[in-house]
Amino acid sequence: MTGWWIWPAGAAVLVVAGFAGVAVPRWRAAHLHRRTAWSRARAAIKVAAVSRDAGLRDPQAEALLHRAELIVAGGGGERAAGEAADLAREADRRWRAR
Repeated sequence: MTGWWIWPAGAAVLVVAGFAGVAVPRWRAAHLHRRTAWSRARAAIKVAAVSRDAGLRDPQAEALLHRAELIVAGGGGERAAGEAADLAREADRRWRAR
């Protein structure tokens, strides 16, 4: 009975492999969603900046864009990225309406 320890060790390896098999794809998907959200926010800010440069001066739109840029500079999760994108889109909408 010198090899009794192999069964608990094998069970532990199976549990760890099962956990990794479920957790790693979820972590990757969450990371992809976060990266995509920040990419959308940065793209919205760039579009708003082009509208700002091409349009008339609007202090409220400039404040919205500035807030969006501060949020991007501060980082955060998907919610922060979504808020930055919304602010930038609103600023862009205001500049395009002028």
